[in-house]
Amino acid sequence: MSHSNTTDFTKPSTFILLGIPGLEAAHVWISIPFCTMYAIATLGNFTILFIVKMELSLHVPMYYFLCMLAVTDLVLSTSIVPKMLAIFWFSSREIDFSACLTQLYVFHSFSLIESGIFMAMAFDHYVAICDPLRHATTLTNPVVAKISLAVVLHGTVLVLPYPLLLRQWPYCRNNIISQPYCAHMAVVKLACADISVSSYYSLFVLFCVMGLDVIFIILSYIQILRAIFSLPTKYARLKTFGTCISHLCSILVFYIPGLFFSLSYRFHQNVPLHFHVLIANVYYLMPPMLNPIIYGVRTKQIWGRLLRLFTHKGI
Repeated sequence: MSHSNTTDFTKPSTFILLGIPGLEAAHVWISIPFCTMYAIATLGNFTILFIVKMELSLHVPMYYFLCMLAVTDLVLSTSIVPKMLAIFWFSSREIDFSACLTQLYVFHSFSLIESGIFMAMAFDHYVAICDPLRHATTLTNPVVAKISLAVVLHGTVLVLPYPLLLRQWPYCRNNIISQPYCAHMAVVKLACADISVSSYYSLFVLFCVMGLDVIFIILSYIQILRAIFSLPTKYARLKTFGTCISHLCSILVFYIPGLFFSLSYRFHQNVPLHFHVLIANVYYLMPPMLNPIIYGVRTKQIWGRLLRLFTHKGI
């Protein structure tokens, strides 16, 4: 008799999410840092949204993009953490086939949107530093709205083939996913058809789409650094470069580990599965948790408004 998880089927009704394979006995303990990171990310990003809404002086392009980043981080973390915690706490491992495809679509599309937001923020820094006199006339509210729409479409449309292709494949191997959420390549590898189209398309999105975002950001910062080094005094150079620190830190947190884990997932050979899954999960929660901290600490307008908020409450 064949095992229930390896029975021939074309479309599984559910997938089984294993959580952290090999560490099932420690799931409750593992959930503590993930729950803490999610709580910090949720509180931090809602705080950013609240402060920008309340502080009229922050109603400028840089902070509009920062609000987009906060919303994106909230959606990204919420798309995977609640189900992850349900697995850790209640052993709720089943996920409906359509729900799995929805989860991976939301997760991957908003990852791409986040990349686009960093590119838009780089353009904002470029105009503010290289052509400051025309910043207000270049990045008007209608222009910011068009850039924001393009960023959202850039993510949602390009990731749409992921679930559409996955619906076409027959699944006759098993329905077990060795991680606590549905990711594109994890589901693709369960199909018993030629998956080269899905695999090549995901690499195209990774290298050509996100790669172009990175190239645009690098070119923007080359021009920004040229403008900074042309300033007459060291104080002016440091002050101007200081306006870019938050953006640069968020970029490094998002892109460098992301590239490493995307490649290691496809080509890893000797990395233990539980280690790979555990570290990847930590990475996916790092940007949503760290971005509001980075911008809250480094941006004096946000930090000052937050201090005034608590001071008034204390009074």
